[in-house]
Amino acid sequence: MRRLPLAALTLALAAIGTVAQGSSSLIGGNGPEQEFLPVDEAFRFDASATGPDKIVLSWQIADGYYLYRSRLKAIIDESSNPERDVQLGQLQLPRGKDKEDEFFGRQEVYYHALEAGLPLARPAGGVRPLALAVTYQGCADAGLCYPPETKRILITLPAASGAATLPPVDGFRSQQDRLADVIRRAGVAKMLAVFFGLGLLLAFTPCVLPMVPILSGIIAGQGTRLTRRRAFALSMAYVLGMAATYTLAGITVAKAGFNLTATFQNPWIVGAFALVFVALALAMFGVYTIQMPAGIQTRLSRWSNNQTSGTYTGVAAMGALSALIVSACVAPPLIAALIVIGQTGDALRGGGALFAMALGMGTPLLVVGAAGGHWLPKAGPWMDTVKRFFGVLMLLVAVWLAARLFPARWQLVLWAIPIAIAAALFWQLSSAVRRAGWIAHAAAIVLTGYAGVMIVGAARGATDPLRPLATTASHTPALPFQRIKTVDDLERAVATAASAGKPVMLDFYADWCVSCIEMERYTFTDPRVRQALAGWTLLQADVTAHDGPDQALLKHFGIFGPPTIAFYGPDGHERRDYRLVGFVKAADFVTHLRAAGLAPSNP
Repeated sequence: MRRLPLAALTLALAAIGTVAQGSSSLIGGNGPEQEFLPVDEAFRFDASATGPDKIVLSWQIADGYYLYRSRLKAIIDESSNPERDVQLGQLQLPRGKDKEDEFFGRQEVYYHALEAGLPLARPAGGVRPLALAVTYQGCADAGLCYPPETKRILITLPAASGAATLPPVDGFRSQQDRLADVIRRAGVAKMLAVFFGLGLLLAFTPCVLPMVPILSGIIAGQGTRLTRRRAFALSMAYVLGMAATYTLAGITVAKAGFNLTATFQNPWIVGAFALVFVALALAMFGVYTIQMPAGIQTRLSRWSNNQTSGTYTGVAAMGALSALIVSACVAPPLIAALIVIGQTGDALRGGGALFAMALGMGTPLLVVGAAGGHWLPKAGPWMDTVKRFFGVLMLLVAVWLAARLFPARWQLVLWAIPIAIAAALFWQLSSAVRRAGWIAHAAAIVLTGYAGVMIVGAARGATDPLRPLATTASHTPALPFQRIKTVDDLERAVATAASAGKPVMLDFYADWCVSCIEMERYTFTDPRVRQALAGWTLLQADVTAHDGPDQALLKHFGIFGPPTIAFYGPDGHERRDYRLVGFVKAADFVTHLRAAGLAPSNP
């Protein structure tokens, strides 16, 4: 047998080895595709409760692997918390390592191990389970990036002797959270005084001001029976009806999550209430007289001095309806009381705060009532004229309510009707008075011109009665909001923004919310606000319909209605402590963004 040369033998063995190595890679050996660990071995996840109000999330990260800070997220599985009485705070994360990542650019990442604290707010109570969905994503230094991983876990929370609240982020607390602390911890007298004063301030907001002409019209409609004492008593009945409704509706919303106020914004209910004001206005114009049948009147007069009790009951009912239909916007004091009732179950302190706030809102109405018997003229032709002018106010309230039910192009036409009627009344008054008749004449001319301008503006497509010739095209363009409807829509939009490193603003809006319209008209059109929000992802949830998806979205955030604005950082996490509730002026809005670290500071 011939012997092969040594060099030839060496080459043959090398070739066999190469083939064997290739074959082993094909049958599942140690080829390159098997060098990376499964995700559960690369990132070993665990979670546990370290107290009744804190959970710790931990990861053991294999050598050569890392987790992204911006991809860490924890949410509550709503099926485990149907009462919405537990809220998660922001993840408390340590400082990571900066890395220039080939997939996502410059990122903050964690190597070897990570421990994150997760605070929560909850009411007092015994041991309870809480289901969480924790999402994270990581990569290997060698070049593999895993898809996002979501772990669903069940945590057992220890018993809590007292209600737990969320800690502030960076020392900042929202106004509603600070007010909630006043309800929880302040003395009863201080709490009632604070919320009475806040209610007094709210009395001069557009959500509450329509109550003034409503009550004034009721007082003026009393005619010859009106005295100062009776005017004040009617005002008190109206205010107490409003305050009691605010309190009971607030407790209902906080306890059951059923938004009674939003329910009363149904177009049929709003339309019916507007027709009531039209009917009252026509009665004040003398078209007909509203009174009970003679037999019932006689019996009531014997029992209660000419319908006094029945009148007070009706006025209180009008105050209750006004609270539900006319003043439908939320504000920080209202939300603070609802938070306390919802989280602690303390309806006594929360309801007391609501009642004090409603009394503060009604104080200017009591002043109107106390002065009513003095500044309204006594019986005679003047009283009839005054009643007609209050009829115009009733029509204005009816238009204010009903305008949202009509197409935009018809809204200015509706506003022009009571203005034209007021012009006719002033024209009639100018010929009836000898002194200062020219003033009434001039007012008639001005109002006639204003009504005409509204008609022209409506033909041009304008919708704002304060700027009847300013068409939509001439306005500053609205913010480029992307409408969302469901929680899934929200999460997709936030994830997309986070992958691009963009902050997110979510605006909750409704057509029946006056403060929402104020934000659209005055704040979001301001150049400073538009500049501060440049480069943001702007989302808007229109909850006008208050249907199932709207209610689910509101419950997801644990909020009670518009106007509410939520902010997310570029990491995709909500800055919950920086939520805004109620109308905010443009300058204050920009200052708030800077305080949250989401807008550049002044140069």
